[in-house]
Amino acid sequence: MSPPPVLRPFVDRLWGWEGEAGEVVVLPTVLPGTGAELYFHYGEPFAWNDGAGGFRLAEAGHLFCQRRRSLQLRSLSGLGFIAVRFRIGMIHRFTGVPGRELHDGSHSVADLWGAEGRALLGRLSYATRRDERVALIQRFLIENLRRDACDAVVEAGMALLYRHAGELSVDALAARLHLGRRQLERRFLAVTGQTPGEVKGLCRFQHVVRDLVLDTAARPAGAAMERGYYDQAHFNRDFRARVGCVPGEYLQRARAGTHFYNTQI
Repeated sequence: MSPPPVLRPFVDRLWGWEGEAGEVVVLPTVLPGTGAELYFHYGEPFAWNDGAGGFRLAEAGHLFCQRRRSLQLRSLSGLGFIAVRFRIGMIHRFTGVPGRELHDGSHSVADLWGAEGRALLGRLSYATRRDERVALIQRFLIENLRRDACDAVVEAGMALLYRHAGELSVDALAARLHLGRRQLERRFLAVTGQTPGEVKGLCRFQHVVRDLVLDTAARPAGAAMERGYYDQAHFNRDFRARVGCVPGEYLQRARAGTHFYNTQI
């Protein structure tokens, strides 16, 4: 569902998923990307691969903000959650935690918002209807929205990279924002913990993967070159470095199973 007007510049959507009684849901791999996704579980929470051979249980309310590695989620029954999908660069409007500290893994609502976050989780635990939960979450976001950007230039730059990652170079972005390249990089790092080049690469990668998952007729070579990769080999190397397998292996699972693209309440 679309968020209320006051949140729309910062939140792309609220969405959710509820499994059938007794259904075991095979959950997808969460890939690196530009987004930040805030989950509130009223069913069983996710368990995610901690990279050391085991699985770690997420909190009832937590944030995924994958930048450098993917997360494999364990299959589960009793699935039920509502999620908030933030627009690129906009999680910083809601929490003062530095961008680099948000990268990768699972970050609890209590850690990000302290007593306010714990109070929200308490109220959600008593809610019995989806509309109640959505209203509580939206009210919390509105109350924690920072009206002034911590760096409006970086916000504008990230939006431009997201829309034009395939053709917009970092030097061209700097010129468009009336900054030197080094100054632009310093400001990006201060807000996001990433350079403009890293953000550009993630935007390009994310767009190609989304295109391939949602369009089963799409082929990696065409999708990759359309989004700014030199050729399919270039995309394959980037994909393996970020995910740990070749695109075909991932796509076979994603297209036949579940994914988190374009899902709404």
